[in-house]
Amino acid sequence: MDTRSSDQELLQQAQQGQLEAFEILYHKYEQPVFRTALGIMGNRQAAEEVLQDCFVRAHRHLSHLHGDPSVGPWLHRVTVNLCYSRLRRNYLSRMTVPLEAISNRLFSTHGLSPEERSQDNEMKAAVHSGIEALDAKHRAVVVLYYLQDMSLEEISAILDCPVGTVKSRLFHARKELCQRLASLRSQPVAVAA
Repeated sequence: MDTRSSDQELLQQAQQGQLEAFEILYHKYEQPVFRTALGIMGNRQAAEEVLQDCFVRAHRHLSHLHGDPSVGPWLHRVTVNLCYSRLRRNYLSRMTVPLEAISNRLFSTHGLSPEERSQDNEMKAAVHSGIEALDAKHRAVVVLYYLQDMSLEEISAILDCPVGTVKSRLFHARKELCQRLASLRSQPVAVAA
């Protein structure tokens, strides 16, 4: 089986019962789906469970996917919906893993002095806690936009909401994050004696 086949070809082959085609789709989308789930859930174990649930649903609903040129947006929509369901059920009372992937993309420590790295680490911690404090809908938009590099239109399709709503959620999430970062900067720095 050719791993370079299009999603549509793989989908058709998987619908005909070719397990290898479904495996190729799984390996193609495993990491992006996992990163989305981890970004929203904030917990590695929960993200792994969402990943598994997503592909179980995908396999179960193969016959319903007709004419879609790419399976990716559909899988991300399923992932986001599974995350929302788990969060609504209070699956996690508190996030336990920081969203390092986003802050690592926003801040690079290459070539920084030790003092600058220390400040950078403080900023990363503030970004982590700020993202974790966002509600699920705002967190999902931030994860899909910054971590998955998706366009506003792609996010709109995944979340099944207008582009304007995506822009609004992104705007409010950024605003909240900026306020948190500004409050961090205005706090007095503790000096060791």
